[in-house]
Amino acid sequence: MRAITWAGVWWVGGLLLAFAGANIHDPYMTPVKGWSLSLIVVAGLCGLLVLRRRGFGRRPALVLLWLAVPLCTVGAEAVFQIRKVQVLAMREPLAVDLGRHFIVGYRRVEEVEALAARGLIGGVFVSRHNLAGRTAEALRDEIGHLQEIRRRAGLPPLVVAADQEGGIVSRLSPWLPHRSAPAALAGLPPGERRAAARALGRAHGRDLQSIGVTVNLAPVLDLRRDHPPDPLDFHSLIAQRAISDDPEVVAEVAAAYAGGVTDGGVRPTAKHFPGLGRAQSDTHHFRAVIGDPREVLEATDWLPFRRVLAADPHTLLMVGHAIVAAVDPDRPASHSRRLIDGVIRRDWGFDGLIVTDDMVMTPVYQYGLCRAVVEALNAGVDLLLFALDGSQFYRAMACAVDAGKHGRLDQAMLAASDRRLLADDVGVPRAAASSASPPALRSGGLGHLARPQVDGTHPVGPLRGERPAGIFRRQFADRVELHDLVVAQFLEVETFRGGQRTRFPA
Repeated sequence: MRAITWAGVWWVGGLLLAFAGANIHDPYMTPVKGWSLSLIVVAGLCGLLVLRRRGFGRRPALVLLWLAVPLCTVGAEAVFQIRKVQVLAMREPLAVDLGRHFIVGYRRVEEVEALAARGLIGGVFVSRHNLAGRTAEALRDEIGHLQEIRRRAGLPPLVVAADQEGGIVSRLSPWLPHRSAPAALAGLPPGERRAAARALGRAHGRDLQSIGVTVNLAPVLDLRRDHPPDPLDFHSLIAQRAISDDPEVVAEVAAAYAGGVTDGGVRPTAKHFPGLGRAQSDTHHFRAVIGDPREVLEATDWLPFRRVLAADPHTLLMVGHAIVAAVDPDRPASHSRRLIDGVIRRDWGFDGLIVTDDMVMTPVYQYGLCRAVVEALNAGVDLLLFALDGSQFYRAMACAVDAGKHGRLDQAMLAASDRRLLADDVGVPRAAASSASPPALRSGGLGHLARPQVDGTHPVGPLRGERPAGIFRRQFADRVELHDLVVAQFLEVETFRGGQRTRFPA
């Protein structure tokens, strides 16, 4: 009986280790990827030795299972490394054309230096792990190093994205000041909350601009809903991040905040279309379906998106992984042509930049990463984000290039996206404005939104050989605007006078 019990333990342990080894590059393995490969291989070899000594060698199936542990692990790593070498060796124009559509996260700058130099990526995502044990100045210098690599290669500057919403999502704090989220301002009187939101956005923008970030993945435009909390929601936490349950209040606060981020020299991002307030599952891990009619969504959850995009043409739109059953019940919004090209581009008339939520999420992997990447590009997405695990980029890039070689990419969609990216200069750092008035909200469609005109001051063609001036020059305000002081209780406003840092309130 005891022998049978121990045999069962060995079977279960072997199956778990073999599964983990075969999926060593799965996103769920990301936190332990650095040491798990060696550990699994060693565990498999040690298991074989123990089996032999304990007399289980007479069970050939069990021995084969434990032999599969190191073989599956080494095999999975070999496949990854081969794919990585193949991508890094790509020199054809197709690879560079597709590379500009990818933003990747990284932990060590060496992981992205070659990708940046060869034009195989269009941007990088920086977060808390890029600052662990370091200073904000070190990250600023690192970003500057990557941008210098691009300049020397004659390539456009990298998009540098960060997730600095404020409140519970402040990925670069405490290295940058920890400030409130726009949701903290919703209860103020209308006039005061607009000024407060503008000031908060400006503060976030200046913080990020000072280290070289060009895009902030904020504000959150999802509506707060009263449905019971999901005990398995560990990451979305929309109820804690949403500004309000009133779409008018969300639109007002978010538009002012986005304008402030732009004033601060950074591009804002409206997220997470189609609105995660109605999604009752955490889309980091589970499939989420929004079952409401489109007319209801247009009048409620989608209203803030249209208002914010109309108010500030510098704002990007992030599309999440929830499914809108009324429009496209077969695929998540992040790669739904019916939603992106149909609703956003054609019906709304939005011609700005669209970025996906992190593609390293379970709904994308359940659907199929390769298929999702190709469909997103064909739907009119401009930037695909691989934030949590940048190494997944190699698989995605290989899939995209293969699709391009076999005629599965929509060339008209890619050409339109390339035009938007080149005309937008989203990677070029902007100087923070000293002051600015909040843009007026506009109602109706987005057909009036247009990209900057083609003239002598705004290059639209390839930026090869051009050198962006003043990259990463720190901008220090010499005064604090009145509305910054009005909302001092909601955020820290810092300035420099005579070389000394002054904080309000004192």
